[in-house]
Amino acid sequence: MALIVQKYGGSSVGNLDRIHHVAEKVIKARQEGHHVIVVVSAMYGETDRLIRLANALTQHHDPREYDVLISSGEQVSMALLSMALNAKNVPARSFTGPQIGIYTDNIHTKARILEVKTEVITRELEQGRIVVIAGFQGVNDIGDITTLGRGGSDTTAVAIAAALKADECQIYTDVDGVYTTDPHVLPEARLIPQISFEEMLEMSSLGAKVLQMRSVELASKHNMPIRVLSTFSDGAGTLVTFEDKIMHKRLVSGIAFSREEAIISLSGVPRRLGVEGHILTKVSQANIEIDMIAQNAAIEDKSDFTFTVHRREYAKAMKVVEELATEFGAISIKTNPKVAKLSLVGIGMRSHTGVASTMFKVLGLEGINIQMITTSEIKISVVVDETHLERGIRAIHQAFELDKPHQTVKQSFFE
Repeated sequence: MALIVQKYGGSSVGNLDRIHHVAEKVIKARQEGHHVIVVVSAMYGETDRLIRLANALTQHHDPREYDVLISSGEQVSMALLSMALNAKNVPARSFTGPQIGIYTDNIHTKARILEVKTEVITRELEQGRIVVIAGFQGVNDIGDITTLGRGGSDTTAVAIAAALKADECQIYTDVDGVYTTDPHVLPEARLIPQISFEEMLEMSSLGAKVLQMRSVELASKHNMPIRVLSTFSDGAGTLVTFEDKIMHKRLVSGIAFSREEAIISLSGVPRRLGVEGHILTKVSQANIEIDMIAQNAAIEDKSDFTFTVHRREYAKAMKVVEELATEFGAISIKTNPKVAKLSLVGIGMRSHTGVASTMFKVLGLEGINIQMITTSEIKISVVVDETHLERGIRAIHQAFELDKPHQTVKQSFFE
């Protein structure tokens, strides 16, 4: 008998028919002999509806009251699913994050989980009930409701699974696993049977929306395998686990991308010690997150400092850069608020050369100009004009044969 934590996203519980369908899936797992804990998101579109209500009332929300509001959607889902299970003569009981004992820090709207109590869950399981828990929420040390940020129900599920040392954390969504790239953009994309925590972290941070990045970090830390599955179809899904447990290692696992990027370049910055730190400090003080950075030497002891930000922060970043340009006496500011980031991810890059050269050659043959480049041990990211993104994804996907069954990377005698 296994202990399984199942998480169902907003599309999975989007209406009463779907809630009945989720109840049947939960009952099936129970009939197979498993102890089942269920974590639910708000019904599809509900959190956005609540945010619109708050924004229509005021643009300056009190963070405490904002969390009280947007956490309420999950309470509806958990109660309806418990009702559906009980109506099918399967005992179930629903709980909010605070009722269970999910304790967080005091940062409203993006709190981090500090501790998960297990006494209530264990008691309910011992009494033969299915436990249904509201995702995305917890409680701080003074009893206030907190929320974990968008996608936070994934983190709730992993945290509960880790605290209980569950056998597996299953994330049910509207896709049947992790794909080599977004199948809505490229229909030839293939399901990835297994992917490492490290690769999934990169994919999540680079724009893949299947799993919240913090949930993958938590799963890796606690050695908690995650399986991504479809609520609406059967299949083995994608197992997210440690690299050494993956049967067939690949050179490249997938392509992640983000359309919401903007690039800003400050030309004619004086080349002196500490100037880069000064620029980054000013941007950071405005609560703007910088992604990629490049610096190019120019002439007469001047340089160009270029960076990317999320497009929603472009206007705010421009104000900071304009102030810096005046301060430095910079020559000009060059921008492009409509760029995209395209990233290639794979653990096989560690020990095999030629990935970057192939990627750049393919983009060149497609006539796609690379505006910025950044790399890590298992990732290569480039910034391109947004209009060229889908063509670039298709060309790279074909070049690395990601549309074909996964090929195992050949190991050398010494590996």
